[in-house]
This record gives sequence, structure tokens and C-alpha cells, in this order.
Amino acid sequence: MTPEDVLPEPLLEKIRGRAADYDRNNGFFHEDLRDLAEAGYLKLFVPADDGGLGLGLAAAAQCQRRLATAAPATALAINMHLVWTGVAHVLKARGDNSLDIVLDEAAQGEVFAFGNSEAGNDSVLFDSRTVAAPLPGGGYSFTGTKIFTSLSPSWTRLGIFGKDAAARDGAGELVHGFITRQAEGYRILDDWDTLGMRASQSATTVLDGVEVPAERIFRKLPVGPNADPLIFAIFACFETLLAAVYTGLGERALTLGVENAKRRTSFKNGGRSYAQDPDIRWKVADAAMAMDNLYPQLASVTADVDALAEHGAQWFPKLVGLKVNATETARRVVDLAIRVSGGSSYFRGSELERLYRDVLAGMFHPSDDESAHNTVANAWLGPLDG
Repeated sequence: MTPEDVLPEPLLEKIRGRAADYDRNNGFFHEDLRDLAEAGYLKLFVPADDGGLGLGLAAAAQCQRRLATAAPATALAINMHLVWTGVAHVLKARGDNSLDIVLDEAAQGEVFAFGNSEAGNDSVLFDSRTVAAPLPGGGYSFTGTKIFTSLSPSWTRLGIFGKDAAARDGAGELVHGFITRQAEGYRILDDWDTLGMRASQSATTVLDGVEVPAERIFRKLPVGPNADPLIFAIFACFETLLAAVYTGLGERALTLGVENAKRRTSFKNGGRSYAQDPDIRWKVADAAMAMDNLYPQLASVTADVDALAEHGAQWFPKLVGLKVNATETARRVVDLAIRVSGGSSYFRGSELERLYRDVLAGMFHPSDDESAHNTVANAWLGPLDG
């Protein structure tokens, strides 16, 4: 099944046609979500025997790349659902069925979201500022604040984690679980008014002692880096699907730059197209070469995840390297496309103006530039002394 089969052109154009209004009104993509759900898009990773599309990570990434050419903010938010279903798929492929509940509930139409990010927590998955307090019967109550919770208006399952500081003889334990929309003890703030990616509605979620029953606690891990398959699966899906979104955004910017270069004419050169201008041609070529470097990297890394490739200590450098390359390349390509397109792209409502704002969100997603370089340096050079 190709991305064109999953997202046929009429559906893609319908989604593209709504993106500007969502951005202008700072609105959530309710209509996009409905159409994507009806098309089976939220079941990309659900096995075919359970009514899903049964795709792997490589195919799902190409679908996300295609969706992002139409509506980056929609694609970014859908990513969070696909991260969880992708994690369940990646674990299952490695013989770990601990998150089969995610695939089962996604098959029934539940929408998953990612509630792990915390302000000031640069340890990401290896520590938490959220308190996880044990309850009788094996459940936990969670108190803390989660930021960038995409799909805030529509998720039905939110993955969260926090720290039980007293566990493991005081060393602490990180507890992962899912809350449902019906749970009591959480609040979604109306605070999403951002520069770009506005339709994602990634609002702050405040956990005020929200309880997760024992059957929805799916992992307890030590504080700090560890080799649990869950950590690999989250990084693999999160980083590659993010890279796919920004690859699609860059691809669309290049297409618009080419169209605008052909459309614009130069008065001083007798009305000839800017496509005949050597400086403009150089910029378009520069953008195209940058994108051509990105496509095979995305395809290769995702294919290796699907193939259960053994990269050992190089796996995390490959994943964070792909994410940073995709977000930085997309930013550079959008900039070149705007330079090629001229002053019209500076006006509010231009698609390139929106892409220029949307692409900036890439620098805030983990792993950020500094963390990624540290990861890669440690893999090649070893840790710093002392």
C-alpha cells in the first residue's frame, strides 16, 4: 500500500484547503481528524486482521511525510497518536506484547496522545518532575504539569509518566501509564496561542492527583538512561515520525519555491521568468540538493527499525541525527523558498508565510540540537571525563 493509496489526492487537497483557516483562527483540525479517522489513517499500525492497515514504520513515515505537505500542524498532532500505536507495533515486532492494549483500543477508535514533556526537564524520558504516588491495589496518582500535549481537544487516551521517589530504596522509579478522557483530576489549559503549528492545539495539561488504575500502568523503570525496549521504541517512533513531518514540510516549500520562480517575471530582464535567473536557479538547486540528502536518510533509518537491525550504541545517534537533520534542513529550505518567491511570501496568509512559522517548532522538539550533538559525540568519542 502506497502513501497515495492511504491519502488519495482528493482527501489531501481537502486537508490542504483547510490549513490556512485553522492557522488563522487558532482552531483545532476537527474536520481533518474526522476525515482521517474515516479513511483508517489512525489505524496505520493496527494489524490488518484487526481492521487496520498493518503498516510498518517506514511506510507510516512516508504517509506522514505526504500528509505534512498539505497540513504540517495536522500531521504533527496526528504524530502523537501514531507514536503510541507505533511504539506498540515496534515492541510487538520484538516479542513484547505489553502495549497490545494500545493497538486493540486504536482498532476500536480510541485516540492516543503523548503527555510526557515537562518544562525544565532536559532529562526527557530518564527523569520526571511529575510525582507518581502509589495507591492501594497497584495504581498511582500523578501530580505535575505536562506541556505540548498535542490533540488536547480530542484525545481519549493520554500516556503520562512520573516519578515515585521512594521506590527502589530511594533511588526512584519512573512509572508509565494511560489515563482516559473520563478520568478525574486533570485540567487542560486554554494556553495554545503560538507562532506556528497552531492547529495542533498542544495545550498544557495539569495533573492534579489524577489516578491511573493498575491495569493501565504499563512500565516501571529506574531513573536514568536504561536499555528497556520501551525507551528505544519511543525514541524510534518519536524521532522518525517527527522527521517525516518536517521532511514533508520542506518538500512542500521546495514545490512552492519552484512554482513561484516560474510564475514571477523580471521587468529588467524583459519579462523573462525568474526561473531563468542564475541566482534564483542556484537557490532552487541548493534547496533541492538539501532535500535529496534527507529522503534516503528517512527511508533508511525507518527501514532499519522495521528490519530489527542491530546498530547497538549507534541507534540513538542515528535517530536523533535524523530528527535534527530533518528539522534544520526543512528550516533552510523554507528560507530559500521564501527568498526565491519574493515579497509576496511575506504577506499574512501566504502558504510560505505559514510554513515559515510552522517550521520553527522543529527546534523545540526533543531531541534538541544540543542534546542530539551530545548523544552523537558520546557515541563516537565516549563520555566527558569526570
